[in-house]
Amino acid sequence: MKKLVSSRATVARRLVLPAAAAAVVGVSSLTGAGAASAHVSANAPTVTQGGYGVVNLVVPNESEVAPTTSIRVTLPGLKSARPEVMAGWKTVVTKKDDLVTELTWTAEPGSPGIPVGQFAQFSFAGGPFPEQETVELPTLQTYADGEKADWNQPTPADGTEPEKPAPMITIPVGEAGHGQHRAAPETTDAAASQTTETAQADSAARWLGGIGLVVGALGTVFGVAALMVVRRNGRGNA
Repeated sequence: MKKLVSSRATVARRLVLPAAAAAVVGVSSLTGAGAASAHVSANAPTVTQGGYGVVNLVVPNESEVAPTTSIRVTLPGLKSARPEVMAGWKTVVTKKDDLVTELTWTAEPGSPGIPVGQFAQFSFAGGPFPEQETVELPTLQTYADGEKADWNQPTPADGTEPEKPAPMITIPVGEAGHGQHRAAPETTDAAASQTTETAQADSAARWLGGIGLVVGALGTVFGVAALMVVRRNGRGNA
């Protein structure tokens, strides 16, 4: 009996150990592939063409030995670009001809930056963005050991991803179409006059309605009083 149990255990080990080893290798391969393909990306769910919104820059640390200590993103020349406050990071806004052209985040002394194997998000609110479907945001990533990764390569028309693709956001057209932030409603004299007349008519109608309610209430009071007098007189005659 002991020999039978021992034999079964040996067979089980022979089957399980190779399978486990293969699983470990498979997971390691997937992890390595994921790390190798990781790159700086961006998303802007609230931005519309010609409008304002928030852009999120997602920055993974690809180095195996050093943290990321600086991120510099090139902008398409925005009238406004305000970075979100991030603990442990200092931000510099670069302008040219009164337009924001760059945002630079630098890890402050004592800050861990973006540690190995981790990522961080850098956000800013700004605009107006160009009236085009896509906008690239070239980004320079600097590590503590001096190594740099320049994410500035445009994606070709066939969609093939380059080695260091520039982060790119897709911008939809707003509900009001292109340049919706500039389309301020204008009120003409005729429209203003019509608005005034409508307001006056509405005010008069409310006054008349209020007077009607008061008259109705008084009529009810007088009716009740008259009924009480009649009843009293009837009792007195009886």
